[in-house]
Amino acid sequence: RFPYAERRVQYGVERGDRNTVNILVAMETKPYQRVWLEEAAPGEMFIYKEGKAEREDVQNADIILGNVSPKLISTGDKLKWLQTNSAGVDGYIHGCLPKEAVLTNATGAYGLAISEYMVAVWLELLKKLHLYRDVQRTGKWCDLGQVRSAWNSTVLVLGLGDIGGEFAKRAKALGARVIGVRRTGTDKPDFVDEIIHTDKLDKYLPQADCVAITLPGTTATKGMFDAERMAKMKDGAILLNVGRGMIVDTDALCAALENGKLAGAGVDVTDPEPLPADHPLWKMENAVITPHISGGYHLQETHDRIVRIMAENLKRFLAGEPLRNVVDFSTGYRKL
Repeated sequence: RFPYAERRVQYGVERGDRNTVNILVAMETKPYQRVWLEEAAPGEMFIYKEGKAEREDVQNADIILGNVSPKLISTGDKLKWLQTNSAGVDGYIHGCLPKEAVLTNATGAYGLAISEYMVAVWLELLKKLHLYRDVQRTGKWCDLGQVRSAWNSTVLVLGLGDIGGEFAKRAKALGARVIGVRRTGTDKPDFVDEIIHTDKLDKYLPQADCVAITLPGTTATKGMFDAERMAKMKDGAILLNVGRGMIVDTDALCAALENGKLAGAGVDVTDPEPLPADHPLWKMENAVITPHISGGYHLQETHDRIVRIMAENLKRFLAGEPLRNVVDFSTGYRKL
């Protein structure tokens, strides 16, 4: 039924001609989504734990679909492949997986939801909707003055993967000049006006009316936006962060908002996270803070896309074919 020999060569699944593959599904799934998974791997053993996987489940699993704590993952010596339900995999690239295990992420599932969130928060800050909401609570009818437009602005998008690329498309459609920032490569999509590499970031920061961060959390991105780098940004710029909180120095962000260097910040991720109730960022008038909810399963299409990626990869795994979204452990990024 499946080419087991090729599968053993590529993925190291050592078993007899018809022993079943144990597949631990550690994420929430709906009945119709389970059908997608089981149709992709007929006859294999599915165990659904939906966020409640235990040590024994992990130790018996050949495949895990969904995010399990790295500490628990480290007990699974049989594991051949971990497919996360997240795009970020920073918890899994530092040695918790068995040496020969493959790691894949959910890149391609989140671009729609998170890019729409980014546009919403960006426009909220440009049009002072957050301030009008604050005034609304006082019952006052007042004019807060001039606002700004996305049209004819310059937007710097750090990371042109699924999320960054989808936001860049929407920014371009609103009339912005879009500059994409990549680690490598020079291919320029139609929805980007210019491509630069990360080493040119400081040169371009003074041009950007909006800086949108969609990068993963890695050793290279940790603390990337500290006080020194924020000082190089354009006066009155807006900072959006949907990548990882560790990329932005939270104290430096507070200072830049308080002294007027930045006109606003929209952050769905913070450092620390959760943000403590007494942290000064909560009180910053021009900060829009959400508790890491731009992705997740808040949009049903995101949840469906995640499961479709998993189902496709299950078919590939059982056919001994290359998997989609394989992560490079040395960089934390998806291999291209």
